[in-house]
This record gives sequence, structure tokens and C-alpha cells, in this order.
Amino acid sequence: MALMPKRVKFRKEQRRVRPRKATKGNYVAYGDYGLQALEGAWVPARVLEAGRVAAMHLLKREGKLFTRVFPDKPISKKPLETRMGTGKAEVEYWAARVKPGTMLFELAGVPEATAKRALVRVAMKMPVRCRFVMRRLTV
Repeated sequence: MALMPKRVKFRKEQRRVRPRKATKGNYVAYGDYGLQALEGAWVPARVLEAGRVAAMHLLKREGKLFTRVFPDKPISKKPLETRMGTGKAEVEYWAARVKPGTMLFELAGVPEATAKRALVRVAMKMPVRCRFVMRRLTV
């Protein structure tokens, strides 16, 4: 089952796009390695699940995978050959708002080579360009 919120205040949202860089959630916080988005997009819940499954299949229950984004935006779409009017369409899927710089996934407890292979496999599934990043040491 794809990720979606348990309940929302409003069933349907407007299709708003704000092309800004991420100021929150743009660094490796939980794991040692991360997958960072370089573009902005709405990432559907089924794509996030596909990435999670691909990583866990390669890792074979080794290490811990953190998903840093959650699909909380309802995306609705009218059926084909439907006349205008008659209200807003029903929710078709849920998506996560991803800004440039947002950390999508993080990985802990595995060597760097394994983490890179797993996150490259996840990046292939994502609809945005991504890069592999490591935890920055604080002094």
C-alpha cells in the first residue's frame, strides 16, 4: 500500500508550485549517506515505495533506510473526454513536494560502496536528478 496521510484538513489542494531551494531537510540528519534531489518536483507515493523496495532488495535487511519525504499533497485529475465544470476531480494519487536540495533518502550502518550502489539504484527510480551525499562533520 502506498504512503498517504491518515487524515487531512482539506481533501483537495490547489496545484501551487513554488520554485525555491530547500532550506529545511537539506542535509544528512539520521544516516551516514543520503540521496539529495537537484530539481524540484512532485514525487508520487508509488515512486517513493519503488525506491524503498529497490534499496532494501539490494541491502538484504542490512543497515537502516530513512525516507525523509512524505507524500502529503493530494493530486487530482479529471478523466479524459470530460466536459469542463462539474467541480474538481477526485484525488488520483498522493505526492511529496520536493524542492531542489531536499534529502529524499538516508542510509546508515553499511559501507560507503554498498550505500552508493543502493542509492544509485533508488535514484534511477526518481523523477528528479539526484546526487549521493555524505554526512558533513561538524567541528
